[in-house]
Amino acid sequence: MNFTIPHEAWVITAAVLAVALLLLLIIRFKWQEFVALIFVSIVFGIGIGSNPNEMLEFIVGEMGSSLGQLSLVIGLGAIFGMMLQRAGAAERIAITLVEKFSDKTVALGLSAAGFLVGTSVYIDVAIVILVPMLYGVAQRTGKSLLHYGIPLCAGLSTAYTFMPPAPGPLATAGIMNADVGLVILFGVICGFPAVIVAGPIFGKFISRRIFVAPPVATDTDSSGGQGSGQANSSPSRGGGANGYGVALQEGQVQVAVDDRGVPLPSLASVLGALFLPLILIVVGTVGRLIGGPAGEVFQFIGNPVIAMLVTCLFSLYFFGTRRKMSKEDLQMVATAALGPAGMIILVTGAGSVFGGVLVESGLGDTLSEGMQNASVPLVVFGFIVASVMRISQGSGLVAMVTGASFSAPLAEAMGASPAVVALTCIAIACGGAGYSHVNDSGFWMANRYFGMSVADTLKSWTIMKTLVALTGFVMVLILSIFIH
Repeated sequence: MNFTIPHEAWVITAAVLAVALLLLLIIRFKWQEFVALIFVSIVFGIGIGSNPNEMLEFIVGEMGSSLGQLSLVIGLGAIFGMMLQRAGAAERIAITLVEKFSDKTVALGLSAAGFLVGTSVYIDVAIVILVPMLYGVAQRTGKSLLHYGIPLCAGLSTAYTFMPPAPGPLATAGIMNADVGLVILFGVICGFPAVIVAGPIFGKFISRRIFVAPPVATDTDSSGGQGSGQANSSPSRGGGANGYGVALQEGQVQVAVDDRGVPLPSLASVLGALFLPLILIVVGTVGRLIGGPAGEVFQFIGNPVIAMLVTCLFSLYFFGTRRKMSKEDLQMVATAALGPAGMIILVTGAGSVFGGVLVESGLGDTLSEGMQNASVPLVVFGFIVASVMRISQGSGLVAMVTGASFSAPLAEAMGASPAVVALTCIAIACGGAGYSHVNDSGFWMANRYFGMSVADTLKSWTIMKTLVALTGFVMVLILSIFIH
């Protein structure tokens, strides 16, 4: 007796097997994510019966079309972020906000500092720079380092996964073809409660149960100090990535300087640079709503490419030329920034290819019908896919790209509105933000810079990241009641 699997059932089965293969290649065989995504896309296409030559042409075309705007925005955003890093923008925000807040409310200031920095500076770089600056505060007050570090990292984590122009949400918006302005709006609405719950509230709770003493080091030691029995396991106070040598101290009278001895930029200039792309992109969204000649001008100004180009030029001038950086140094900074950006661009493009192959297979229509029959909202589907990928293989970027790749064909098949698509991007971001554990490089960075045991890192860092995800997703579900 011949047994034939219906085509729709085989497509769903092949998609599940493709995800399993993707996880196997990344986790077990340690393939680079870009290579794994391209390989799995080809295997899936052949598996569902696509013509191999036509499929390869489709993959090349999909890679090119998906990265047109996105590659420009990510590349410009990387240069902008690197200029902020080199100028000491993160340090300026942290120092100023801590000085403005009392010991009782400094956790709020650190959460705000983390959120502002996380939109434009890679999270691992921000941790390397900012966490050592908290050692002085913890030493002065005698409180657990987690009392200050958890709020800071909650702000960083939320902004880095919820808010364009950070790479993850920008890639998700690109694959989903979402309105970036709406993604920013929903990111702020969902991100604010997530920061408060996972930051100051949880930070106060966990710091009373896990005491983490900051490393003890002399003011002149910047080579990696010793403390709490963690010899050379944590950087010394003020020993961030760029060697700024500043710590957050009450009554600090020295002028904070960068690694070239130049005073750190003003808070106004840093905030202006951080808010500039967000404001311009939102202006573009307003332009699409009002239409007409004025709307056309607003759309041009708020196009993500123009917004990031203006911001990039602003940062090169105000944080480079005006601070007496040579042309050669500016060129070196910009070139160095494009290395990590290249990886993000390629992984995003490969994710778009995977999503495109899924669309061509008819998976979107099949799943859309099944989800509608089961009454599963699009935001829930995106969150679940991203969560499973995040827990399984560790990379937040890969989780978000995969979540978007599966959700994009569904959104198209269901005829989802721009608002629903943008909200789904935040749901996917929630799934990619949480559950950080031993397969995530960020987990080990927190373990080292806070000088904690693995068990304490799981109890603090992992729970903080999970609270960001779950609180944000609760907000997504609440908004989805009113957004159609």
